[in-house]
Amino acid sequence: MILTPIPAETMPEALATFERLLAGKPLPLAAFRRIAATWPVPGGVDTPEQRAEAVRLAHAHGIGTLDEPPNASFMWDGEVIRTDVESTVIVHEVAHWLVAAPERRALYDFGLGPGPETTLRKEARSQQKLTFEDCMHEEQQTSLLGVLWEAELGQPAILAFLEQNWMERWERESTAAFFIRHVEELFTRGLIDAEGRPSTARAWADQRADERMRAA
Repeated sequence: MILTPIPAETMPEALATFERLLAGKPLPLAAFRRIAATWPVPGGVDTPEQRAEAVRLAHAHGIGTLDEPPNASFMWDGEVIRTDVESTVIVHEVAHWLVAAPERRALYDFGLGPGPETTLRKEARSQQKLTFEDCMHEEQQTSLLGVLWEAELGQPAILAFLEQNWMERWERESTAAFFIRHVEELFTRGLIDAEGRPSTARAWADQRADERMRAA
């Protein structure tokens, strides 16, 4: 939930200000520009095509999926992502898989405790491996990587960026510093490249980008 909604008429100022606060930081600036380029949102949100592309993203990483809602069990049960949800949620879950330590990929909800879609909460809590603080840090990393993947897929990444409060208090240097820290950590971990693009499944991503350009 957005803590402080940014009116549409204020978005150009907010984006320009945030960009200025990233001056001198080429990597975070490149990552932010990829996200900001999805504003304004020209087409539909959570379309069947976007959901299908999110599922293809999972498969490109070798992640299993199941076309059913997660509200009877788990979003991730250690084997499959349930995909009868919004496209942005599917992409976010792929990012969870990428960010999680490999040994936690076989656990309910990646060993983070129950996610918002999970209803078997006791079972998910029984496999939680991280402290609250570490869970929050991993959630932040996942959030930003998911947003960057949405931008990579040509989906409205700016909406997830706002929804997950990356621009809360957009005029403050501390907000930009928080973003910078997480971008640089994703780069250090090899999850994005020096241009702010997700670095995994690159051959697939490049092919999909070429297909979108030809169709435009």
